[in-house]
Amino acid sequence: MSDIIQLLPDHVANQIAAGEVVQRPASVIKELLENAIDAYAQNIQVVIKDAGKTLIQVVDDGAGMSLTDARMCFERHATSKIRSAEDLFSLNTKGFRGEALASIAAIAHVELKTKPQDEEVGTCIKIEGSKVTSQEPCVTPKGTSLCVKNLFYNIPARRNFLKSDAVELRHIIDEFQRVAMAHPSIAFSLFHNGGELFQLPSTNHRQRITNIFGAKTNEKLVPVNEDTEIVKISGFVGKPEFAKRSRGEQFFFVNNRFIKSPYLNHAVSAAFEGLLKEKTYPSYFLYLDVNPKSIDINIHPTKTEIKFDDEHALYAMLRSAIKHSLGQFSVAPVLDFDRDSNLDTPYEYKNKQAEVPKIEVDRSFNPFESELNTTSIRSGKSHNFRKENTQSWESLYAGLNTAPEADQHQFRQVEFESEEVTGKLFDDDHSGSEAGTFQLQKKYIVSTLKSGILVIDQNRAHTRILYEELLKNITIAAAVSQQLLFPLQLQFNTHEIEMLKEIKESLEQTGFIFSNIEVENVEITGIPTLISESEVSILLEQLLSDFENEVPDNGFSQTDLLAKSLAKGMAVKSGTLLNSTEQQHIVNRLFACKEPDVSPFNKSVFVTLTVDELDKKFT
Repeated sequence: MSDIIQLLPDHVANQIAAGEVVQRPASVIKELLENAIDAYAQNIQVVIKDAGKTLIQVVDDGAGMSLTDARMCFERHATSKIRSAEDLFSLNTKGFRGEALASIAAIAHVELKTKPQDEEVGTCIKIEGSKVTSQEPCVTPKGTSLCVKNLFYNIPARRNFLKSDAVELRHIIDEFQRVAMAHPSIAFSLFHNGGELFQLPSTNHRQRITNIFGAKTNEKLVPVNEDTEIVKISGFVGKPEFAKRSRGEQFFFVNNRFIKSPYLNHAVSAAFEGLLKEKTYPSYFLYLDVNPKSIDINIHPTKTEIKFDDEHALYAMLRSAIKHSLGQFSVAPVLDFDRDSNLDTPYEYKNKQAEVPKIEVDRSFNPFESELNTTSIRSGKSHNFRKENTQSWESLYAGLNTAPEADQHQFRQVEFESEEVTGKLFDDDHSGSEAGTFQLQKKYIVSTLKSGILVIDQNRAHTRILYEELLKNITIAAAVSQQLLFPLQLQFNTHEIEMLKEIKESLEQTGFIFSNIEVENVEITGIPTLISESEVSILLEQLLSDFENEVPDNGFSQTDLLAKSLAKGMAVKSGTLLNSTEQQHIVNRLFACKEPDVSPFNKSVFVTLTVDELDKKFT
């Protein structure tokens, strides 16, 4: 048998490795930003076109590279970050694998311009698919500029799997924000298709969070600080009243590196126990400084997963630190959870003596006098009221025993309610017995059939009705709007504003009217007729959360997701009392739908119990 095992060529091995390191344009942004930070840059500029598919350029003013280093950085496992295996347990840099630039150069056209501080001219290197096409001196400022063009040009299948520009841009913004929040002392800027998305000056952690998520974020933050031998915890958590229905604003940074940790997230949730509304999640921006030797970062190529030596101690410290901050800043109630702060005595009244109230009585007041003299206690003025001459009060009862014949005839025509008890099993207001329906546990609508009983989940049924109606409004005919007397002002961050602009046209078809969309402010003058003004912010917040998690990649998916999210938010909830008319309305409209059997989320809407099945229950 002949030998069949052979070594892969370097360019093939690089393309395979690129599949782990470079998953999408956002992965390239992350790797290049981390390289710039490791090069001690103080100003980093990111320029992208077509959500990174056409161009990704990262320019920094860091240390730069010599001619030899510029050639070596594109080789696999070539790095300046570590020298031996022991260095993996004391990492103080972002990168250490030496695979990022080699992987990027294998699947794109790369142009590198770099110059150290003490050199007169820099170096320009162009690479296409791991092959160096040119290398020459060039004039360039101190630092490094790296352009990545035509990403995945030699892997068409991988390029076809990329999502729409809006979705890819969303991932790029996520990675950019994570790196920017970890390093507030560095100035960052992001440009997309010639437009500026972020311009973040050098500042502190609190101001950096405010610059990214909007000016209104500042008032929502509660500082957290705890310094122990194991970990130093700093950062901020959001106040409970500003908890969101999505997990978008939840960030952990360990040694200035963004990580994902469900275990630590549970510690934060435990600290907020009893303070949050149902199905809401707290915001947090927490920075943990630990000994590099006590963590292991080398688990996954994305370096977002970390193993800790003592997770249990870290869990307890994190929960205690957050609880302490919430109590220290009077966010969490200490003794009386139902205390109304409006009833507290102000400090300036502490030394004041209680005053006896003055009582004024008009002793001349007589309600039986024909002419009354009353005194207004409130104004202190006297007013005279004249009463018209009327018969005495005894005349009101005269003639009751000897009523005229006409009056007696009228009394004979009066029909009094029968004393016969005609009770019903269900009250008309709640059961809808006339229409053949009644409500069970404020959750199900029960109706009768010829063959048995029909039980309908009112929330799923209404969701199906609204879903089909919204799809019709978006695709065929626009819905009617109700105009607001005063425009509604809502605050959103830059990321959410971009998503709103993307779905603005579809939302207007459902009944929303946007008069103005600015950097952090949205003004709404009209809303759909099926929702109230107080529900608008909750509905849009849930909608943006769904879009961020689902990331639809084409027009149909976007329309479908929009209709699903709005229908879920506008539908009548379980636990809502419905009268007979509302119950019958839901039943009639449900069976007028195209697919009444299932909800938009493929859950059963109703079940039927036949007479035979009921008979079997009694056997």
